[in-house]
Formats: sequence, C-alpha cells, structure tokens
Amino acid sequence: MGAERPMLLSAHGLTRTYPGVRALDGVNLILRAGEIHALLGENGAGKSTLINLLTGAQPMEAGSIRLDGRDLRPKSPADAAAGGIVAVYQEITLLPNLSVAENIYLGREPTRFGLVDRARMRREAATLLSRFGLTIDPVQPLSAFSTAVQQLIAIARAVDMSARVLILDEPTASLDSAEVAVLFRLMRELAASGMAVLFVTHFLDQVYEVTHRITVLRGGKLVGERKTAELPRLDLVAMMLGKLPSGDSHLQRHAAREPGAPFVTVKGLGRRHLVAPFSAEVRQGEVLGVAGLLGSGRTETALLLFGAERADAGEIIVDGEPVSLKGPRDAIRLGFGFCPEDRKLDGIVPDLSIRENIVLALQARLGWMKRLPPARQRELAETYIQLLNIRTPDAEKPIQLLSGGNQQKALLARWLATKPRLLILDEPTRGIDVGAHAEIILLLEKLRDEGMALYVISSEVEEVAAYADRVMVMRERRQAGMLSGDDVTPAAIIDAIVTPVDVPPPGQAA
Repeated sequence: MGAERPMLLSAHGLTRTYPGVRALDGVNLILRAGEIHALLGENGAGKSTLINLLTGAQPMEAGSIRLDGRDLRPKSPADAAAGGIVAVYQEITLLPNLSVAENIYLGREPTRFGLVDRARMRREAATLLSRFGLTIDPVQPLSAFSTAVQQLIAIARAVDMSARVLILDEPTASLDSAEVAVLFRLMRELAASGMAVLFVTHFLDQVYEVTHRITVLRGGKLVGERKTAELPRLDLVAMMLGKLPSGDSHLQRHAAREPGAPFVTVKGLGRRHLVAPFSAEVRQGEVLGVAGLLGSGRTETALLLFGAERADAGEIIVDGEPVSLKGPRDAIRLGFGFCPEDRKLDGIVPDLSIRENIVLALQARLGWMKRLPPARQRELAETYIQLLNIRTPDAEKPIQLLSGGNQQKALLARWLATKPRLLILDEPTRGIDVGAHAEIILLLEKLRDEGMALYVISSEVEEVAAYADRVMVMRERRQAGMLSGDDVTPAAIIDAIVTPVDVPPPGQAA
C-alpha cells in the first residue's frame, strides 16, 4: 500500500445549532491533497451545514478549521475564498447577465490607470478557459451557455482564485453523461495538481467511479470515514441509513388482501434531467411503496404524478382513460392528494390556524368564489381533529405551534377532507415522535382497507416493507425494480437499492 497523501484541511468538532435542532454536532473532517473526497448523507444529515461552516456562510459555534497548517475561521464566503476554500453549487451562483469574463473576475477585475482593463480581462479569461478545454468567447453573456459549461466556468473562477479546497455540491444533478465525463476529468486533473476536492452527491455509482474517500454524516453527527475502495456498497448504505434490515423488526407485515381495480396507471412517465421514464399502477385498496436513497428520484415520481412537474414522456391513465396534468389543480380535480416531504416548507401555512390549514385544499378545489361557510369549516376541522387525534385544545390555534407529528396529521386531514381517491405521501413519518409515528401507520392501513389508493414514499426500509402491498425501488433517478408478494422484504429492497443500474441517469446518453 502507498503512503497516505498529506493532510490539507482538518476540521474538528464543528458544531452548529438552530432553534430546536442541533444541525451539526462535533463533526470532524479531513481532506487530503490530491484526493477527491465524497460527502454523503440523507436529508438532515448536516451536509449543507458543514459546507456553510467551511465556507463562512454561517458561523461556527464550536470547533476549528486548519488549512495548510494554519488556523482558518472564515467570516464570509469571500473570506473563505481568500483563505483557499471555494464552493461551486448545483444552482449556479454567478450572474447570467454579465459576460463570462466579467463573472470569472468579478470583484477582482484587472485594472489599468484606475479603470477596468477589459481587453486584458478577455485575454486572461480565454487563456484560463482553454486550460479547462473550453474554447468559448468570454465576451458572451454567461446565460448563453449550458448548465454544464456554466459549472466549468464557476470551477475555473475558483481555481483562478487560488483555491486549495474545492467543494462541489451536487454538480452532476443536471448533466448528461458526456458532461459528467468532462467534469470528472477536470476533477481528477485538479486533484492531481494537489488540490482537495470535496464532492457532494447522491449518485453512488459516481462516488465509486471518481472518489478516493467517503465521509458519511447522519443526523448531524459523523458516522465515519472510509477509503472508497475498501467500503462495500451495502456497508455504505448501512452507514447512511443507520442500519441494515435485521430480520427481527417490531414491524409486522400486514395481512395480504385482494386489491381493487387499478385507479392510476403510469406508462413511461418521465422528464429529462429529472427522472427517467417509469411505469407503475396504483390500485384501489392498495399501498404502493416507493423506496430509495435520497436523490434516487423517489420524490420526483410523485411530483410528476401530481402535476407539480410537467412530464415530457409517457402518459397517466385514470380509471382507464388517459389524462393530461397541466398542474396540481388538475390532479386535485381527479381526486389526487399530496403531502410533501418538507411539511414546514411545502406543506403547512404556519401563520394560519389549524382550521384554515385543514380546509385549504378543499377550498382550493371549490374555487375561491365559492367560499366554505365558517360553520362548515369548523365542522370539518373538529371532525378531523378528533378522527386523527390531533392534540390541540383549539382549532383556531396557529398550526406552527403544534408538534411535528400533529402538523403531519393536520396535513393528512387537509387532503382527507377532499375525499381523495389517491393519496400521495412523501416521507409521512419523518421527524415525528414515536406515538404519532405509530398512529400514522395505523391510519395508512385503515385508509387502504377502506379502498383508498396510496402512493407512499419512504426511506425507512423496514417500515415500507411492513405496510406496502408492492414496492417500487428507485435508484440513480431510475426505476430499479418492482417488488410484490413475498418479495416485499427489507433485504430485497436494500438489494435493489445497492445493485448498480446499467443505464445512465435521466437525460444522459447511453
């Protein structure tokens, strides 16, 4: 075995707390010169917070950062960049209305006689870009180029700023296979030059293709660091999810029952750069579970199914008839309901009362010109507060004052009030207490037994194996399998998650 590469950056005990949440709890990170280092973790793992502390976007509460043997405590991204740490994000943070050259030298323009030397700026930009294989006119506006080219330009800017540590946050999410290959070639060249590259991604195949080491976070804590070549995929998934199926789960698989007729069928539904075409059907009186790691495409399937994203391939068939979804309003008219993963950002309206949140979807379906009478609103709210055991003394209480589990139940009440035929639930038990967790699972089984069609996304493998009749497994934004009957087991789901997909992610050429 060769000698370890020299340590370039060491972060120790990094801690950051938000109201009620310890987002990062004493995390350590070591980056070595000449290595590409993957940073992995599910939602809420602490990846974004760690990046924010390294780049000075947020202050550390505790901990230290050393770069090239010197202490670094960045107070802003500009401060971090001056110290040698630069981040390039999936959402390009450059200015599309400025030229390529102006973006590269923004804030550090070459001058002559006190004025910006535009001719020199263009020449130096062209020379810099040629190092990255880009033969483009730096006078052109940034908006004239593809996302891939814009990312390469952002990386070129970072390198020209003498970055020693380059953080790439989901850089391949919108790239095709040829563009990914160009990016990986560049990453390898930068590492070979002595730079440390921190690569944040959800694509496990890419992790094993291009990285030297992997650090995994979970729940704001460091799970561990391993060399990529020495870490089996199954062990990596266990690190990310917290455990592998043990076979002795307290969750018991529900009794099989004969589902009704197909209510919704999707055939080859997909959207380029979002999720590859997938096919499934959801039957009345059935739970179709959707499993996969974060970034696998599981949420994207729900967004297409609910019309929140427009498909560019395939079709949706409802009750045997093809339908066109121009948006969520069309889906609601068809009897669809959708509880999103992030209830605080995309679900509840925090300043409205519990009553107002519960009647929101029904009122939207009726139209704002046909107002629900106040008495009917109160009746609906009280009915579902009792039915779902929402713990509140008053339906007029602001929903933001409820616990997470009770907020989740209020969101379920919102859609149940519309009498949906299909209920789409994205991570319905995430971040709630044990009691509410059990109540929601029991509610799902009750709704299924009453004939509702349920499309339930979950990263809890043992949980989804217990209550789902069938499970669609997503991996690398592609459908990796459909399990049914006796094949719906935690082990089978994990196996489908870790088995490499032989075709590239959506939008990528074979």
